[in-house]
Amino acid sequence: MTADFIEVFDDALSPDACAAMLERFARSGEALPGRVGGGVMPELKDSQDISISGREEWRDVEGQLNAAVFKGLLAYLRRYPHTLIAPLMLEVPGPDGARHRLTPERLQAMDDATLTPIVQTVLRPGAINLQRYTGGRGGYPYWHCELYPRDPHGETLHRHLLWTIYLNDGFAQGETEFLYQQRRIAPRTGSLLIAPAAFTHTHRGNRPEGGDKFIATSWILFQRAEQLFGKPG
Repeated sequence: MTADFIEVFDDALSPDACAAMLERFARSGEALPGRVGGGVMPELKDSQDISISGREEWRDVEGQLNAAVFKGLLAYLRRYPHTLIAPLMLEVPGPDGARHRLTPERLQAMDDATLTPIVQTVLRPGAINLQRYTGGRGGYPYWHCELYPRDPHGETLHRHLLWTIYLNDGFAQGETEFLYQQRRIAPRTGSLLIAPAAFTHTHRGNRPEGGDKFIATSWILFQRAEQLFGKPG
């Protein structure tokens, strides 16, 4: 079977954890119309969003989500090790104390404690949005990818992978649909979706029917060049 680089990890979050996040979302009263790269365009994306990253009152939720995603990321990298090693010629210490090129086989054989600092050196979490798509109306029907030259610092071009955690189910449709892979991911409470961020994985969020759809979503980004290589002399 040919790999499509779309992975779903069931039970990344427990149903109780998801329910607690939904309750926090409803109680907060902080949701705003969802934005795309060009601003609020409900004909492209019709949602209510809360950006939680860097906010003290959401720090526990942000940490819980990032921990769940990182666990899934380690599994993703073991399946697709070139996600990490193709963009960078990484070297790690070997048993002899010398530095050796990191191969796919060596990465896949690493335990979590060994692999974690390597991943954290190369990659970083993005800003997290909680989103509600109203049943029968909401959705993100525009075919899009996650890479685009939006800001002068190139943050949107540092996006390497996208992720979504589905916080509920019990409605019809509402899938994440990938154009070229001809694949639809049906939301299931607590499941984590990870896929590449580039145009190869152009996707859309189909409209839920018979109930509202709630997700948490963000990206996994490369560290900035000055972090990886130091500032130019």
